Amino acid sequence: MGRRALEIAACGAHSLLMTGPPGAGKSMLAQCLPSILPDLTHEQILQCSRIHSLGGQASGSLLVTQPPFRAPHHSTTLPALVGGGTRSRPGEVSLAHNGVLFLDELPEFSRACLESLRQPLETGAITVARAKQTVLYPSRFQFIAAMNPCRCGYLGDASRACRKAPQCGEDYLSRISGPMLDRIDLSLFVTPVPPLDMMTAPAGEPSAVVRNRVCAARSRQIARQGVPNAQVSATSITLEHDARNLVSEAGEKLRLSARGLTRLLRVSRSIADLDAAEAVSALHLREALGFRLR
Repeated sequence: MGRRALEIAACGAHSLLMTGPPGAGKSMLAQCLPSILPDLTHEQILQCSRIHSLGGQASGSLLVTQPPFRAPHHSTTLPALVGGGTRSRPGEVSLAHNGVLFLDELPEFSRACLESLRQPLETGAITVARAKQTVLYPSRFQFIAAMNPCRCGYLGDASRACRKAPQCGEDYLSRISGPMLDRIDLSLFVTPVPPLDMMTAPAGEPSAVVRNRVCAARSRQIARQGVPNAQVSATSITLEHDARNLVSEAGEKLRLSARGLTRLLRVSRSIADLDAAEAVSALHLREALGFRLR
């Protein structure tokens, strides 16, 4: 399930939240994401190189040719995340432009840092306002986050959970606001793999094979609408008749917001692109519903 969610996220540049106990493989999955992402275009290479140069991250005269992967620690400050300082330098959200911003232990970040992500997640840019100047930096990144189900990390495991369960899980999740969670396209619970199963499991699919599928699906998106599915308008997504009925039913039963419904349709469009389908079917929509945060 985790590998499938990662492939869908890479296909449409969708945001992804992974929840699970310590050692389940959440960070490993996130670190594997760059290996299946499409290459940067010439214009994106220039954009990233300029931003990294402004942020003092440039490596000599070398250009940034691969999608950036930024993973700031949860103790990072607000100016370091969004940008600032005396020269209004770009922060992590801008250094991750055209790439991935990975926040591990999401609830451990300060509330101010988490709420500051709402603007770039919605608009793909962030305004850094200081006394002497105001700068608008591009921040079109793919947001990937990971978290434990509670502070002790073992909610749901009766033999290891703390005495405050299940209230500790609700308190831990409440550190992330509803509007912030509503901006996440895919959400899943990562279940740990038993050591014996890990040792005896057959070899998995190589990253190169997955990347070929992702690149082919992304090419379909660019040819059709010019942008990845994470940025497309919901009104431009073609639905089959049975999918339209399912959207209405799901929106009413799950009480989805307009933003939540739009993100659901975008994810289902990416699943359809992986199947090389012209329109979104009810089957694609059901899989996308399985990844909605509940």
